[in-house]
Amino acid sequence: MDCCICELIQCLLSLALIAFLLAVVIAHVSAKMVDQTRHEKEKCFLTAEGKTESFPSLLDPHSLELSVVVPSYNEELRLPVMMDEAMEYLEKRQKNPSFTYEVIVVDDGSKDKTTEVAMGYTRKYGAQKVRVLTLVKNRGKGGAVRMGTLSCRGCLILMADADGATKFADLEKVEASLQSISPKPENMAISCGSRAHLEKESVAQRSIFRTFLMYGFHFLVWFFCVRGIKDTQCGFKLFTREAALKTFSSLHVERWAFDVELLYIAQCFRIPIAEVAINWTEIEGSKLVPFWSWLQMGMDLVFIRLRYLTGAWKLESDRKTQ
Repeated sequence: MDCCICELIQCLLSLALIAFLLAVVIAHVSAKMVDQTRHEKEKCFLTAEGKTESFPSLLDPHSLELSVVVPSYNEELRLPVMMDEAMEYLEKRQKNPSFTYEVIVVDDGSKDKTTEVAMGYTRKYGAQKVRVLTLVKNRGKGGAVRMGTLSCRGCLILMADADGATKFADLEKVEASLQSISPKPENMAISCGSRAHLEKESVAQRSIFRTFLMYGFHFLVWFFCVRGIKDTQCGFKLFTREAALKTFSSLHVERWAFDVELLYIAQCFRIPIAEVAINWTEIEGSKLVPFWSWLQMGMDLVFIRLRYLTGAWKLESDRKTQ
């Protein structure tokens, strides 16, 4: 009986080892570098008068206090609510002459009128405050955030979701959290909005299956990639310009798990990260397909770690981003 158990354990261990080695091979072979080349149409934006002007580069010195990057895919219905709230807040704050800002709406290859809706804000507030970057093809949320970030002028760069789930005024909490980080090596720091304090309430409202997926994803994040951050997926993150350049220069994942890779890169470079609780509301119209999106994100997490371990992906120190 004992011999049978030992043989079974050996067999299971052998299968686990084979599965691990197979995963390593698949992760390494299937790894690819992200194409950061811009289509000619993605290098420019339209002014309120319909004139074409070129986007600046993240490599240029900053010329504004804050840039807000809003990734948007088929968001013609939800975008106006978010933009109205954001612009009202930013305009009030600009009564202080030292505060300057821009909002870059990145249309991630939408099939609806997202670009037209966003251009309405350019016409209302001017292209110095609102710019629209329309991608020729869909890259995924991570790809859209990266393309928008590489076009920013701000000293600080905020990524904010188009659904308006986060109260925009919570920017002040995230800013205060960023400013509290000391020291900031080479002026690099990141502050993440967090919904972790709402987890108990969300568990009570979710099915057992979705709760299992959520905790499973959290475990994979902790085990493979990022430790010390309770909520890696909240779409309200603030970067110093230097931290954005350092992290987005190495980013490979363009879909939903890109946040995890960003924070993994930051921790590899020892960039300090703060986390602060923010207000958040569930908004209908999420693009996540519950099971398949979680499955894809889980696979991405495993592959992120394996691809860096095998050298298929490398951390870039000063890669040219344009």
